[in-house]
Amino acid sequence: MTTGTDLLTLSPVMPVVVIDDVGDAVPTARALLAGGIGVIELTLRTPVALTAIERVAAEVPDIVVGAGTVTSPEQAKQAADAGAKFLVTPGCTDSVLDAAFATGLPFLPGASTVSEAMRLAERGLSALKFFPAEASGGAAFLKSIAGPLPQLQFCPTGGITVSSAPSYLALPNVGCIGGSWLTPAKLLAAKDFAAVEKLAAEAAALR
Repeated sequence: MTTGTDLLTLSPVMPVVVIDDVGDAVPTARALLAGGIGVIELTLRTPVALTAIERVAAEVPDIVVGAGTVTSPEQAKQAADAGAKFLVTPGCTDSVLDAAFATGLPFLPGASTVSEAMRLAERGLSALKFFPAEASGGAAFLKSIAGPLPQLQFCPTGGITVSSAPSYLALPNVGCIGGSWLTPAKLLAAKDFAAVEKLAAEAAALR
């Protein structure tokens, strides 16, 4: 795997996971994998996120682990050092973009406007994150820009549910979607990884 476009083919849904208890990282990854999901985006929103990435990379090698919510150049390097196989940003500044390129990892830079998408395309990127998807126009927005920007593929994330997912996945410029509903906080807090596996199986069957 060498490009962001490859990331969009790993699963119809890329789980966007917030880990508060580092002990949940490995069993969560294993539950997703057992349900048929081969990728996990661990967001850098908690103090244990980098350690969670390290543990999943070491103990669940069959899942492709990435770092999400990368908002600074330092985080890009830290995530790569922790063993992340890809990076995801909610938006993109020049410094974050440069740092992501410097890691050598595939990454999905965030964009929510046509101008942002065009600017990232100028940097040679063809796979982008569309965030926040629902708040930024949803599937209708992505459908409307497929004509003028046919070379771009997106992973829309933000506010998408299992019921709205098919409307995104039906679009020619959507490779996969990002979803947090596979690993809700209440299930992780309850250590109900069997329920996570069931949600993963339902997500893996989407198309």
